[in-house]
Amino acid sequence: MGRSELGEARAFAVPMRTRFRGLRVREGLLVSGPAGWGEFSPFPEYPPRECARWWAACREAAELGWPDPVRDRVPVNATVPAVGPKEAARIVAGAGCSTAKVKVAEAGQEAADDIARVEAVRDAIGPAGRVRIDANGAWDVDTAVRMLSELSRFELEYAEQPCATLEELARVRRRSEVPVAADESVRRAEDPLRVRAAGAADIVVLKVQPLGGVRAALEVAEACGLPVVVSSAVETSVGLAAGVALAAALPELPYACGLATMHLLTGDVTADPLLPQEGFLPVRRPRVDEARLAGVEADARPWLRRAEAARRFAPPGPARGGRGDASAGGEPGADR
Repeated sequence: MGRSELGEARAFAVPMRTRFRGLRVREGLLVSGPAGWGEFSPFPEYPPRECARWWAACREAAELGWPDPVRDRVPVNATVPAVGPKEAARIVAGAGCSTAKVKVAEAGQEAADDIARVEAVRDAIGPAGRVRIDANGAWDVDTAVRMLSELSRFELEYAEQPCATLEELARVRRRSEVPVAADESVRRAEDPLRVRAAGAADIVVLKVQPLGGVRAALEVAEACGLPVVVSSAVETSVGLAAGVALAAALPELPYACGLATMHLLTGDVTADPLLPQEGFLPVRRPRVDEARLAGVEADARPWLRRAEAARRFAPPGPARGGRGDASAGGEPGADR
């Protein structure tokens, strides 16, 4: 336990069921404030300047809460890591979602592994379900075009970040009939305009923490002018609630969101995790449970140092305004 500039700070370390981004444990810091708890959980390799947006998102959640929602539930997709076909089918069957996002292009795996995984997901979800893939920018243009051609027989909804750069995405988009979604390319305020100008994507994937909060992400969505999919950074329910708040505040939400990721973690900091119900997440802020948090608590000191380093690059305070300042799903402090 520790103290931040906002209030009480508690670090967590939750083991993951399947390796994700090379991680087997998801770590971060929870910070309390007048509006409730916020989460600060940038990935280990991120430097302080990049972490500043993650801190801004945490501060917004703790100090202000989020804009008023325009819907009371959010459609979500199942997330399938780079596992074998049988495990992929099991995940989809147990998720209760009509849309599945499948990780592909995992280091050390072959194209045949991707094809088998996507085929298993398509079979498990049925012809009426939707299947999308995520390559995390790992393919070059020619590989992306070839793989999308191979995988198109499974009726892909879209391909998320098949290549690393906007220029590559634009080239893939011109050569493939599969719609392209930009994720990693959308990380800074100027990026949305570049995505649109480059003709690099049909869809943008927005994550609250990397973009600096719900209000900042809403501004990105408006500037971009493309359909939005809200996704998580594999957070606890505290962090996921911010993603749900963003999805709930968007004027239009044509696609299922990548927010059903609690199954990737072995535990949570709440007794009432944000889990999908018939393919939807409710718009609410779960209450932090002291016993659950104590069960995954870690040393806060390294995270407080990291937060302090990030704060030096962050704006002086969270931006106010937008469509209301109430906490989504409850009054300020409802999740404390």
